[in-house]
Amino acid sequence: MAAAMSCSPDQLASFFGPNTTNAAAAADYICTQFSAVSDKFVDTSFAVDSTYLLFSAYLVFSMQLGFAMLCAGSVRAKNTMNIMLTNVLDAAAGGLFYYLFGFAFAFGGPSNGFIGKHFFGLKDVPTAAFDYSYFLYQWAFAIAAAGITSGSIAERTQFVAYLIYSSFLTGFVYPVVSHWFWSPDGWASATNTGNLLFGSGVIDFAGSGVVHMVGGIAGLYGALIEGPRIGRFDHSGRAITLRGHSASLVVLGTFLLWFGWYGFNPGSFTKILSPYVSGSYYGQWSAVGRTAVTTTLAGCTAALTTLFGKRILSGHWNVTDVCNGLLGGFAAITAGCSVVEPWAAVVCGFVAALVLIGCNRVAERVKFDDPLEAAQLHGGCGAWGVVFTALFATEKYVNEVYPGKPGRPYGLFMGGGGRLLAAHLIQILVIIGWVSVTMGPLFFGLHKMNLLRISEDDELAGMDMTRHGGFAYVYEDEAHKHNGIQMRRVEPNPNTTPS
Repeated sequence: MAAAMSCSPDQLASFFGPNTTNAAAAADYICTQFSAVSDKFVDTSFAVDSTYLLFSAYLVFSMQLGFAMLCAGSVRAKNTMNIMLTNVLDAAAGGLFYYLFGFAFAFGGPSNGFIGKHFFGLKDVPTAAFDYSYFLYQWAFAIAAAGITSGSIAERTQFVAYLIYSSFLTGFVYPVVSHWFWSPDGWASATNTGNLLFGSGVIDFAGSGVVHMVGGIAGLYGALIEGPRIGRFDHSGRAITLRGHSASLVVLGTFLLWFGWYGFNPGSFTKILSPYVSGSYYGQWSAVGRTAVTTTLAGCTAALTTLFGKRILSGHWNVTDVCNGLLGGFAAITAGCSVVEPWAAVVCGFVAALVLIGCNRVAERVKFDDPLEAAQLHGGCGAWGVVFTALFATEKYVNEVYPGKPGRPYGLFMGGGGRLLAAHLIQILVIIGWVSVTMGPLFFGLHKMNLLRISEDDELAGMDMTRHGGFAYVYEDEAHKHNGIQMRRVEPNPNTTPS
């Protein structure tokens, strides 16, 4: 924020000539007016930055609608109500638990390097460091991580399991990781200039590791422990495609997520009114624009690479695969979007598509079933994004976005040495380890208590009918409801000639 300018009446009075009747009073009046104008500029800067952050939070929250549409289109029609309800509760349960515990664990400083210990229930907020808008923005990130996991375990998970894991993930598991890498007190945070890991800390700007890897690995454990959906693999182990019921919803959800990513990545600056060179056209607003550009280019490149890659492998132009490839590019660029050149984002998206295709091939071989490819997309592409940043981060942008530490390491391929890469490899390992020792036992415990997977009969019938009171789409004739007769869908007879 802009610092208040000072005016001293005593110093100003000395400039008045000897003929001035009351130099002290005149100087005091001028300084009072000057201070009032200065305060207005300070107030305006706070308002502009807070408004920018709130708007970014709204964009990130709109991604929940994107997740909901993407999930709904990617599952079979008989499970539509179930997956939509889980998306609603990710936001609702996540909001309450992040308010009570999560935000404090993530950003409750001063604290140790492992976990925050202030601001439970937003006590003592706002502070000089942040306002309520910061909480809202971080909450939108937390529920995004939970939404990733819900896609991995779709179509066969008990509703109570969703409530338990979502609350635990947003209230504890994710906040601890975000404290490590984003809080000024975190042991590996790039903003903790007093204790930087390898002199650098981890540059995970908007969360390829913190958000996407956490959600993806949590989903990996959930899907592994409860096993594949019935019919996903035949008796010989061959993969059978269980197609989602609406490609239209998948595309709609993808575009909504694309739109929301402009709050996810550029919004992570949290401030926009920060000049790098005072009085110049160049400032943090330029970095915000560049971040939006790198985000766009990575997603576009990944989409096109997936389009042609899957065409070569399968012989089809598959819109669902292209949508997933696009999102994989976004997940990968999220870590380094603010510190790389636009041309590097093209490299990021190209490799992200190959990573996603490769992870999906491995998943089929080991009989891993993830209806939305969420573990592969967010976990695999997120990990690539962490490595990519350590290779391509530029010196100029790193010093602008993370000031206060001269000589900070930057990308290996850009001449910055290997210290940043070492820090990022540690990030990947500790995220895998932390999510493994928290979410793994949670899902295993739910499995042992028979709270994780629904029964075989329920799964075959569809959770909408057995758990939620009816299908999302009405297939019955309203005129026969009073007779208790449920009409089946009538398929056209190819042998009948229309009259």
